[in-house]
Amino acid sequence: MPRDSEATKARIFAAATTEFAAHGIAGARVDRIAREASANKQLIYAYFGGKEALFAAVLERALADLAASVPIDGTDLPGYVDRLHAYHDRHPELLRLLLWEALERGEEPIAAEAERTEHYRDKVASVREGQEQGKVTKEFAPEVLTFLLLQFAKWPSVVPQIRRMLLGPDADPAELASALHTAVERLTRP
Repeated sequence: MPRDSEATKARIFAAATTEFAAHGIAGARVDRIAREASANKQLIYAYFGGKEALFAAVLERALADLAASVPIDGTDLPGYVDRLHAYHDRHPELLRLLLWEALERGEEPIAAEAERTEHYRDKVASVREGQEQGKVTKEFAPEVLTFLLLQFAKWPSVVPQIRRMLLGPDADPAELASALHTAVERLTRP
């Protein structure tokens, strides 16, 4: 029976995403990924070249999925933060992958850094366009404002324990989302 390489790769990606989000790069085990994906370990090396390359591929795909799902609109930054916050609530594994990358790589260059930097420059350009159209404050450099907006959207999902301690275990997620929207409106208002 012929092997379906695309289906196998998809199972490997799904298993690797779970494994890396839970254990990071150093703690992840290719054996567990292979077992969870119902694939043999050698296929992982053949398809991806090893654990480090697999982590980079998983993270790049997760970031590409985010970019496709939540494009920035520099003229509607509160709406962008709303969509980004909701995306991270639905996909906490992406933030975990980014945190593991930060913890394990620190200030070292990362895989595809030039491409990722260009992607962030595109976000900055969109914010700058909103500023030039008079729809966004010019009080902050567009790079700084973009950085702040990303943190507004991500932070509640990055540290759920702090969210729980400050807002309580029964806090209404819709109230937090509304507060984030209002804060971004005020922050970005021209």
